[in-house]
Amino acid sequence: MRDVFDPTPLQRNDHLSERYGAEIYLKREDLSPVRSYKLRGAFNAIRKRLAAGDPPTSFVAASAGNHAQGVAYMCKHFGLNGVIFMPVTTPEQKIMKTKTFGGDLIEVRMIGDYFDDTLAAAQSYCASVSGHFLSPFDDEDVIEGQASVGVEIEAQLGVPDVIVMPVGGGGLASGVSSFFGDKCAYVLVEPEGGKSLAEAYRAGHPSRLNHIDTFADGAAVAQIGTKTFERLKHLGPDVAHAVSENRLCTTMIEMLNVEGFVLEPAGALAIDVLKDIEHEIKGKTVVCVSSGGNFDFERLPEVKERSLRSSGNKKYYILRMPQRPGALKDFLNMLGPDDDISRFEYLKKSARNFGSILLGIESGTPENFAKIESKMVASGYDFRDITDDDILSGFLI
Repeated sequence: MRDVFDPTPLQRNDHLSERYGAEIYLKREDLSPVRSYKLRGAFNAIRKRLAAGDPPTSFVAASAGNHAQGVAYMCKHFGLNGVIFMPVTTPEQKIMKTKTFGGDLIEVRMIGDYFDDTLAAAQSYCASVSGHFLSPFDDEDVIEGQASVGVEIEAQLGVPDVIVMPVGGGGLASGVSSFFGDKCAYVLVEPEGGKSLAEAYRAGHPSRLNHIDTFADGAAVAQIGTKTFERLKHLGPDVAHAVSENRLCTTMIEMLNVEGFVLEPAGALAIDVLKDIEHEIKGKTVVCVSSGGNFDFERLPEVKERSLRSSGNKKYYILRMPQRPGALKDFLNMLGPDDDISRFEYLKKSARNFGSILLGIESGTPENFAKIESKMVASGYDFRDITDDDILSGFLI
């Protein structure tokens, strides 16, 4: 592996160490050649397949992002042909990077609105050409490749007290925990909208989620791998944590502003969960794996929006305002010097006496909203807070 790329840095983070009263190190997988750890598993799986002799006509993969880039990078390194299937909804930035890493040796096929459709198409094609399918996580060779993250941690630091890792399909977590065994404690974190590990612990086996939130796409997996869960199940459900996608955005913004780190949502999971385990890690040596940095900056406005809502600094209301001269001025006088209207939109103009308004307010502190709402109640305004109403806010905002 060292002939292909250097070890990723293991960096003590002063900002996080001071905040949590612990020695916090970040394993910077976001600084690998493809900005994620996925090239490790791809390298190992391809290497071992070639070592077995009788190489396939093509290596085939299905991915919407990091795995695709890792496979493309390694196909070019080994001089092999590869066909990568990606959903038609994949951002152009990820498609472009995959093609760049693979060059003329890679063919990208855009098939399926959802990843399950893409996966089925890839596996069908692979069987038809007698190719070799490169699983993104549920493969022993891929798991072994991801374990190299643990090998590097031990060489760079020794054995830490706690290792914090994100979980999607489970390749990284199962590989690193298999390498270290019971020498350290583990914290495994997944997005709230994709708790496939927690569901597997609940059911006693991998079980498919009916719905997932794809915002943290690098870890949003409907079902954890069978092989990966077999390696993780002995750790027990207490190691599994989940964080909300909105709160995750506050960590992404913080790490960008404070440290200059560009992290994708899944790459920030291991850092964000520190807020929930602060008392458990105090005084300990902790390694957080920042698993990826493939972030499309076109998503930044959404990340900022989610961050403000999570921190309580932004709210949305449906407000019924009297349709009379001076009504808007009366309402504006209720706002304080730290309050700002970010959205003001009439939803309906047919009412004779009242008009419904979609209202977005940003404030310097979350406590200011209680004052605003008290003034609205005292003035007889009819309003509804829709900030956390997924259906209404998703449709209107």
